[in-house]
Amino acid sequence: MTELEILRQSEAICQTLRRDVDGVRREVLAHAGSRWSLGILHALGVYGVMRHAELARQLSGITQRMLTKTLRSLERDGLLVRHDYDELPPRVEYELTALGMSLLVRMTPIWTWVVENVEEFRTARHAFDDRGSKRPAWQDPKPIPGD
Repeated sequence: MTELEILRQSEAICQTLRRDVDGVRREVLAHAGSRWSLGILHALGVYGVMRHAELARQLSGITQRMLTKTLRSLERDGLLVRHDYDELPPRVEYELTALGMSLLVRMTPIWTWVVENVEEFRTARHAFDDRGSKRPAWQDPKPIPGD
């Protein structure tokens, strides 16, 4: 498929997002752009069934509240399943569903692309940062004639 064909297909998909009355498509699509959602899906895909604390250790910087909120959202959308064992002390485990694995597999090429192009991103960032606070000419205020 050519890049132009991919863009046309993408536009058709975007049109369906505009008609997404209940917002499900947009909400699920947000998982694909969420650092924490993707981290959880990746951890479960690589390591298999995991407990809350194990996931927290894999996701450096995530708060307990954010982890819980993200797990609930992923569970609600059918991307993972929560196993709550009726034991003392309580034991809860999370596992990727087939739907979650499907998303994870489709995200892998994007991660690969990012890794392959990281030096170009760094170069672009350095060039941008080296410009400092210089604004484009069109943003510079122009004196009002007669002042």
